[in-house]
Amino acid sequence: MTITSSNFTQDKQWFDICELIDILPSMGRCALFNDKQIAIFRVITPSGTEDFYAIDNFCPFSNANTLSRGITGNLDGKTVIASPIYKQHFDLSTGVCLEDESVKVNTYLVRLEGGTIQLAA
Repeated sequence: MTITSSNFTQDKQWFDICELIDILPSMGRCALFNDKQIAIFRVITPSGTEDFYAIDNFCPFSNANTLSRGITGNLDGKTVIASPIYKQHFDLSTGVCLEDESVKVNTYLVRLEGGTIQLAA
């Protein structure tokens, strides 16, 4: 299992968001965190391991909180989410839109602790 986060997380405070079983493999889930909608993804890699990602749920193209309902995949070697409305692809590691690199959503530190998914603040 890989967690997409910085190695410098010792000084972060971690908050329980949901249980692992609340997110189906290769799917996303929306959670309210610090009064903001966050899209959390559980992605199965080609080698069979799991990666976890967290980005803003707000899609800047559709102006709607919908990214958690997008389709995960791999594009040009990057793990992405395809926006469910206009189909732009966002790199889940960086938040950058592949079709328009001037557009970016925020990413968040996420980890699996036991059977609980946590976000850092």
